[in-house]
Amino acid sequence: MNETEKQSPFLMACRRKPTPYTPIWLMRQAGRYMKEYRALRKRFSFLEMCKNPELAARVTLLPVKKFEVDAAILFSDILLPLEPMGVELEFKREEGPVIRHPIRAMKGVDRLRIIEPEEDLSFVMEAIRITRKELEGKIPLIGFSGAPFTLASYIIEGGHSKNYVLTKSMMYQDRSIWDRLMEKLSEVLIRYLNAQIRSGVQAIQLFDSWVGCLSPSDYKKYVYPYSKRVMEGVDRSVPLIHFATSCATLLEDMKRAGGDVIGVDWRVNLGEAWARIGYDVAIQGNLDPVVLLGHRDLIDKEVRRILGQAGGRPGHIFNLGHGVLPNTPVDHVTALVEMVHQHSSK
Repeated sequence: MNETEKQSPFLMACRRKPTPYTPIWLMRQAGRYMKEYRALRKRFSFLEMCKNPELAARVTLLPVKKFEVDAAILFSDILLPLEPMGVELEFKREEGPVIRHPIRAMKGVDRLRIIEPEEDLSFVMEAIRITRKELEGKIPLIGFSGAPFTLASYIIEGGHSKNYVLTKSMMYQDRSIWDRLMEKLSEVLIRYLNAQIRSGVQAIQLFDSWVGCLSPSDYKKYVYPYSKRVMEGVDRSVPLIHFATSCATLLEDMKRAGGDVIGVDWRVNLGEAWARIGYDVAIQGNLDPVVLLGHRDLIDKEVRRILGQAGGRPGHIFNLGHGVLPNTPVDHVTALVEMVHQHSSK
């Protein structure tokens, strides 16, 4: 760890060390709410932006130049490893990601290849290197991937789902197919995340965005072993953030699966969640993104409430409970970052 990393409030908080203020970064902090991003999207598709290292680095840096965030997160997408595995992926402007040929049989799972990320996703690694150079050590860069369950759900459902019937049906009725798919995804993710670390990211977030659809018993049986495998397979020289939405009933098992930081959404009291999982891990969250659409007094009130729940303990990283919404006023993001820093200053 270099001197800059030792002094980073974000990295210090990940390790539960005292910080001069509560660090903050935001999921989707580079996104459609920014006019600079929208201008680029008029010229390039989402995938073109992800696959062009210079563009991806440029987008990653947009919020860093505009706000006093304490970390940058690479502009990319959780589904990018699926394409080189053999999954046909398309991003539609209104629908989001679409899998053209969902996989629901062993034959399809067997065809999925284990990738070599430095070759198959070289554009991601180059974007990391460019971004690190541009950041000049001022703040750390976060890399990420989807978790095995969330990626499996996209592969099986063909896109986002409201009830995950097809995913759960495979879990319950075709256990051998499910296990084989999760084994392959786990191996790919371990390789992918370690490649990101070798390329220069200084922290990792594992997004299990849709795992909240499961009961605790199903999580333990069908998901926990694979999330744990990924966590144990990733280079622990950098902190790992384990994030999920609607995870109030899964918190203890998420902690057991692994991670230096547990990321929670607004559906759980941050103080109570931290007490449940124990103070030997850090916690990240958990403002409702919709609050940023409201007036500044509301934002200020909610910031104070969440900081109060954290109790000033070392190890709290302020974030939203999900990504910044497209219609969020930019000046409200500026105000949020300033409020968090101001109200938490020691």
